[in-house]
Amino acid sequence: MKRLLVLLLLSLFSAAALAGGSVRLKEIARVEGVRDNALVGYGLVIGLSGTGDTTKNRLTVQSVANTLSHFGVNVSPDDLNSRNVAAVMVTATLPAFAESGQKLDVSVSSLGDARSLGGGILLLTPLNGPDGKLYALAQGALSVGGYEVRAFGSLDRKNYPTVGRVPDGATVEREAPLGLSEGGRTLDVVLYQPDFTTAERIAESLRRNAGVSAIAEHAGKVRVTFATPPSDLVQAISLIENVPVTPDEIARVVVNERTGTVVSGGDVRLGAVTISQGDLRIQVQTDYLVSQPDGYLVNPSRNIGTAVVPQANINVQDPEARMVSIPNGATVADLIAALRAIHLSTRDVITILQSIKDAGALRGELVIQ
Repeated sequence: MKRLLVLLLLSLFSAAALAGGSVRLKEIARVEGVRDNALVGYGLVIGLSGTGDTTKNRLTVQSVANTLSHFGVNVSPDDLNSRNVAAVMVTATLPAFAESGQKLDVSVSSLGDARSLGGGILLLTPLNGPDGKLYALAQGALSVGGYEVRAFGSLDRKNYPTVGRVPDGATVEREAPLGLSEGGRTLDVVLYQPDFTTAERIAESLRRNAGVSAIAEHAGKVRVTFATPPSDLVQAISLIENVPVTPDEIARVVVNERTGTVVSGGDVRLGAVTISQGDLRIQVQTDYLVSQPDGYLVNPSRNIGTAVVPQANINVQDPEARMVSIPNGATVADLIAALRAIHLSTRDVITILQSIKDAGALRGELVIQ
């Protein structure tokens, strides 16, 4: 009966989240302690067709010699001369609640001067966490989404052949560390995007819908307190994650100057502003004329000779400035449409947005990437 009641509450919360712009709490926040963990390891990729590290990389040569010694083959690093091996760094992400035997994708990146990792096999590589403990073992064939071909000084390359992936190439050997302890009366909810208003709304929704005590510690964290330690922590967290919350929307315009991209929220408004955009163009063209003496000279002076005479032509175009008036309360979309109507480029639009922000007529945050 208790589980049926919980399922009914979850259904009601999901239905409420679809109306009024509400979302589930799990979409804007997470429970503190539930997080991914980075893994890293050093390994060797073998089987390369002459595209591996050169003998200048003593790290690779020494690693090959050390690896062979584990198989009873003792060889001096000075006797190794092969480009079929490359030293690599292997990285992976260990998700929360990962159990022993679970498979992970790994990324492999060249550490030396290898030209390509295509066709290589990653040897058994231990992957350690930030605490220095071994959490997974990686091994398998690389999948490289690129190539590099050299012939007689010519080069043809696609993407980056020195980086590859091994799908399901790592096996978890140790359970993921978890900062969530059972038997406690409190847990913290961390917002993905800290905001004071949203944090207070989360606390109020938890008190009203989940029947728990909740206080917004600051803009990025809400502390939940149970009356008694929950007997089923998974069920309690599931109930909290499905609480409907209406996040506060921030008026923000994001500008990427490198790509010329402008992204604006629908609630960004402008004050009354007039924009005048001129297009003064000055073109200077210089032609060089050759002047030399005419006729036949007998015993000419040293001061007589061929001379190069520059002749500059200056052309100034100063068309009439174009005017755009934006009424109070207009959106950024209205502004961009008006600027496009007078044939301004995206770069000019970005510059005008920055000027409007400096003039105090942009009622929102301008983020420049």
